[in-house]
Amino acid sequence: MNFIFTPNHVQLLNSCYPPTSTLLTSGPEYSPNSQELSRLTYYASNHPEKLTKLGSELEKRVKTESRKARSGNIKIRASLLITLAIFRSLATECRRDIALLSPSLIASVESTLSNALNDLEVAARAASVFIAWTTFTDGHLIGADSSFTENYLTSLRHFASLCSSVAKDLELRNRTRLVGFAAITGALNSEALYNDSSQFRTQTSIIMRPILQNVLETNLETLNKQWVLFPDIMTVADNCRAGGVKEAPMSPYLAEFRTRPIIERRAASIHIHVDGENGPSMADVSSAALRAISSLLEHVNGSQLGYIMRSSFDSLDQLKGWSHINHCCWFTLKTAEWAQYQYRYAVPTWLVERLLESQDAPKATDMQQALTAMVSTVFNSPVPLINLSTSDILTNLMTLLMRRISIDLNDSILPSLIKCISSLGRHVYYSDQIHDLASELITRLSVVEMQGISPRSDSAYESKRAHYLRCLVISLVGLIDAADDGEHERREGPQLNISHSDVKHDDIEHRQSRRARVPPEIWQETISFLLDADYALRADYADALVFYMVHEMPKRSDVVDVDSITRVGRVADGPKTVHMNPLLHSSDLGGKFLHALFANVFILASTSSLNSPSPSTSSPRLSTTDELEVNIEPATPLAERTFGDVSSQHDRRHGVHHSRTRKLAAALSRLDKSQRLSTATSASLSDYLLIQKILIAAYEQLPVRSLMIGVPMLLSLDALCQESECDHPEIMARVHIIRYILASIWLTIGRKWGSTELKNIAEKVLSVFLPSLSRAKLAIYSTQALVSLPSSIQLPDSQAPETGIYHPPQTPVPIPPADFIPQWSGVDTQAALYALVSHSGIQETVGLDREELLSSLSIQWAAETALKISVERPSTYDATLRGDGVSPLLKISPGLMHIENISLQSLARSNRGVGVTDLREALEGRSSMSNTNLARPGSISTLDHSSSVMGGEGRFIQTRPRSRAKKRTIPAGTGEVRDVLNKLGLGKQNGSLLKASFPALQSEQRSSAMK
Repeated sequence: MNFIFTPNHVQLLNSCYPPTSTLLTSGPEYSPNSQELSRLTYYASNHPEKLTKLGSELEKRVKTESRKARSGNIKIRASLLITLAIFRSLATECRRDIALLSPSLIASVESTLSNALNDLEVAARAASVFIAWTTFTDGHLIGADSSFTENYLTSLRHFASLCSSVAKDLELRNRTRLVGFAAITGALNSEALYNDSSQFRTQTSIIMRPILQNVLETNLETLNKQWVLFPDIMTVADNCRAGGVKEAPMSPYLAEFRTRPIIERRAASIHIHVDGENGPSMADVSSAALRAISSLLEHVNGSQLGYIMRSSFDSLDQLKGWSHINHCCWFTLKTAEWAQYQYRYAVPTWLVERLLESQDAPKATDMQQALTAMVSTVFNSPVPLINLSTSDILTNLMTLLMRRISIDLNDSILPSLIKCISSLGRHVYYSDQIHDLASELITRLSVVEMQGISPRSDSAYESKRAHYLRCLVISLVGLIDAADDGEHERREGPQLNISHSDVKHDDIEHRQSRRARVPPEIWQETISFLLDADYALRADYADALVFYMVHEMPKRSDVVDVDSITRVGRVADGPKTVHMNPLLHSSDLGGKFLHALFANVFILASTSSLNSPSPSTSSPRLSTTDELEVNIEPATPLAERTFGDVSSQHDRRHGVHHSRTRKLAAALSRLDKSQRLSTATSASLSDYLLIQKILIAAYEQLPVRSLMIGVPMLLSLDALCQESECDHPEIMARVHIIRYILASIWLTIGRKWGSTELKNIAEKVLSVFLPSLSRAKLAIYSTQALVSLPSSIQLPDSQAPETGIYHPPQTPVPIPPADFIPQWSGVDTQAALYALVSHSGIQETVGLDREELLSSLSIQWAAETALKISVERPSTYDATLRGDGVSPLLKISPGLMHIENISLQSLARSNRGVGVTDLREALEGRSSMSNTNLARPGSISTLDHSSSVMGGEGRFIQTRPRSRAKKRTIPAGTGEVRDVLNKLGLGKQNGSLLKASFPALQSEQRSSAMK
């Protein structure tokens, strides 16, 4: 009944309800009278000022009806359903002015959900109203109106609780969860989620918990089937692999409505049950949960993705979900995959941050195990992670690894952390990335080698230090190996069918890898681990070193094709022009690496002081100007302060040089001055087998450099055995083991170079030694030694652990008693040497004839000298001639500058530099006396004044005026021009326009030629 004083909007509202007597029969739709509802919505849309009053009236009714319906009044429940339907129609039709209706609407939804309890139909009608509001709102009231914000968040919590329903009836539980996820999905696609950053974090913390709960309760097989339901997320390849899209999303419009204007949006509707339908399954619920999280991830930016990750962690804490490691990894992988391309980096970044927060836990927790597995899963996946700060991630992981080892040496999380570091190599986005990461790892290795990870007063100082270094070494190898595997997977199919017989080695290496290789200059910092006191570290590093030489080290054409060498040796009929191989330059980085390698191997085989104190406390004082300069030309690289490119390289290498100086001192402190083996020699049988493996890899992978640098070391090692011969059984056992290693190396060299004579010499000796080895006795002594020593002439295969995978520390096998090792004299090194130098292919490859090659390989070798050569700084002149990125003009500019500089001695061999004027005068035929380089003392300025830059300390003498020069005469020939060109470093020497790289070797060649 309408009263005369009843407001018009109330009368219109009242007319929408059926008569009280028919309320119960209006089901199951419980909808308002359609004609009267149209009048109401028409009135409200044309009188938006009445929306506030309408909202207040409806809110009052909802609160009253929901409270009475809670007590079981079925008529009031029917009226509540109709009231909510009216609310939804007003929100839909008055979408332009929905902000006027929002406070009452959200308060009504909150009141309904608070009193509905287990009434699913009422909750679904409230969810429909909520979805209508989230569809059309601009979200400006979120955070601005505290009362409204509180009601909104409370409503969101109610819907989240519906998503986590634990009803005993399976069908009811699934339907309840679907209603909750429908409302949650509406909120996730609403502007209300993104209007206020602080409220965004609060909302995601509410929403993520039910999503993760449903993911954890669904088996992985079902989850893997569900994710193919999202065509906008899948790639074409994924569709093909999954067999196509099985069904369309529940509401495709939701994913794109935010791009549409409000007037064009439409709200999704919810129905509970249709006769004939089967009840929803758990797969339907998990599908709804995945749709919710996928729609959220499609819209968030980097910082918002960080909030989502933080909320996920908190939810997993509440749900105790860290024990479900496989589910956690699956969820993390899909989070990274579904996030926007440019923000995916936030996923692993937040995972590592959470790991760091728990680094001080006394014992590894389920959370740490799950987080490390999640990090590895993301990095090992093909999902690109652009903008990822791999350097920061690596630093954090290394810090965490060190912390966990300092707490517990046998912490169960260590293998997972190593996998995390290794998996970083899967994501290479610029050519020098692996180079940079490996440099950081090696820098950390060098620091810990000197300083350890705990105070020296700690009783476990040495064990913690060695264990951490082992883990880093394994991680370093795993990082490089993962980079190659990842690049192999990304490479296109046709490139995998390249025939290696049709292309050169360098072409294969360049084509297979677009990233920069870790140079030997960087890796050389780790060679000192061969002399570490801990055998487990020595063993793991030896495996890493072999891996580096075989798979990573840039070979720079240091390869040998036996067939080509044989063909070259047969062709030469006329006189040969001998050219020294450029790989044997004294400043070649690979050569320095091998000098350090062979020196450390020699010390390992002979030293008795592996347990010497740390280099930081017992390093002898060295003079970097006297003891470390071995055949260095020039002495003072002033140009590194003159040219930007060269100076930057030298600045970066400055710290490396000092680090090598310290390590040189440590190696020299372990060098046995007696030059004999003794009972105190530290190397075990396992150490000698490591030496064998390392040397075989060196001579196979770097045959040219190893031949010229390493053969003198082999001769020195054989001389050490001869000097050590005595009646002591233990010493003789060492002698025979070393001779066995030498025979294996000679055999390797013969095979690599195709020298039949050298190979026959080694095989003959080994055929005598191996059968006489009592393998039965050795089996009793040590099973490990039995596996390591070969039963035939075939060299033993490496028994190294799996690459980049953590494994328990290896234990050494001591030297067996003398009666276990047969007595023999080993290879005749002189015969082997003569067979080597007589091979025509070797002579052609290294550019020396037989006499010169014999002289080079027979030089007196000393470990001390090799170590010092390995730490020499490359001079600026050598770097310029090698063309290290310097323009041709800059290559000769030091010689054109009239600046007195000691480094110019290598260019001009005079008291001052040669300039353009000297070259012009020589070309014009002027007197040699006009050549200031020959006739005048050194000067600073071409203007006859001392340079103000040099300080004017009287060190330099002002030159005489040109008017005092002697009268010029016409030269007799063109020799003067040649002399000036030679002084500029441009003279033709050995077919090159550059200055000769090996003046000492050339002088030896000329002297031998004169003989």
